[in-house]
Amino acid sequence: MQVKSRVHNGVLYVLLCGELDEHSASYTRITLDEIFDKPDFKKIIFDLSGLSFMDSTGIGVLIGRYKKMKDKDIPIFITNPSSHAEKIFKMTGLYEIMPKIV
Repeated sequence: MQVKSRVHNGVLYVLLCGELDEHSASYTRITLDEIFDKPDFKKIIFDLSGLSFMDSTGIGVLIGRYKKMKDKDIPIFITNPSSHAEKIFKMTGLYEIMPKIV
């Protein structure tokens, strides 16, 4: 799993590449928390174009980050989901809390 990020115009862009599962969840959680601790953004966009697989553990990682950011009034959006991620987000209703944007 690779986690890449950059901030542009107050938006934190996070690119997830690889498999977000029980083997990579801890690394991803810690990395995202370190990135999210920087106070120089007002919105987060997860780019999932490089996410090849995600299981329930991965969903938990994303929901946990959503809850942390919700407490700070920072919205999270999803863009470029792979077909696998798209299916999971639709089935679980995650787009209700982390809307998909183009």
